[in-house]
Amino acid sequence: MAKIGFIGMGNMGSAILGGLLKRYDAKELLFTAAHREKMEEVTRRTGVPHGESNGDCAARCKYLILAVKPQYFETVFQEIEGQLKPEQVIVSLAPGITISAMKKRLGQNKRFARAMPNTPALLGEGITGLAYEKGSLSPEEENELRGIFEACGKVEVVEERLMNAVGCVSGSSPAFVYMMIEALADGGVKYGLPRATACRMAAQAVLGSARMVLESGKHPEQLKDEVCSPAGTTIQGVSALEEGGFRSALIKACDACYRKSTEIQ
Repeated sequence: MAKIGFIGMGNMGSAILGGLLKRYDAKELLFTAAHREKMEEVTRRTGVPHGESNGDCAARCKYLILAVKPQYFETVFQEIEGQLKPEQVIVSLAPGITISAMKKRLGQNKRFARAMPNTPALLGEGITGLAYEKGSLSPEEENELRGIFEACGKVEVVEERLMNAVGCVSGSSPAFVYMMIEALADGGVKYGLPRATACRMAAQAVLGSARMVLESGKHPEQLKDEVCSPAGTTIQGVSALEEGGFRSALIKACDACYRKSTEIQ
């Protein structure tokens, strides 16, 4: 029996699988995808075997990761419900679908967790919000579940009621950061930098700034103030961002993500 199985091999499933291959042997993993050509290509590239069907995959692993979009969950549930066993742990990556809803659909004796990773997991730099019912997993299973996502980056265990907030702050936010990097690069190009140079510089600035927050222990506001000299260039830029509603726009983006998560059934 494989340790970890995936149903779905889209962007998120592929990112997590790539991270896991740095820690787990390919023989400990198993997956299925919607199209046989995709499964054969992933197996050739990674050495990870694929199951014959979603039900076959569900029957052959300890931890089953459902890496499909919410609208496909009912179809997947129909395909796997007869194969699930109480000793398995089923991990949903979908926003909005609660553990109670999955238990109601697949059985109260089944054990579930929810995870919200992000695509930097592919580089081992992801951050995953993880939630499960207190007491439903053994200490060993809790450690193994954390280890699955720690193979792809950092993990924060949160109460399930906070998972929609996790989706705003880390699940969706890489897209917001990519937009910021692109916009900063555009600013450099506007004043003469070659596009590739401007993009590298903007991306490295974001990477370095993030490490400053994580490793310095300082509040982002303090770090911002340390860059802003009195009457200098940076405070002029900060003023322009405030005038343009930069912070408000990001919070509104989180609001939109949160609303969408609450609409998913």
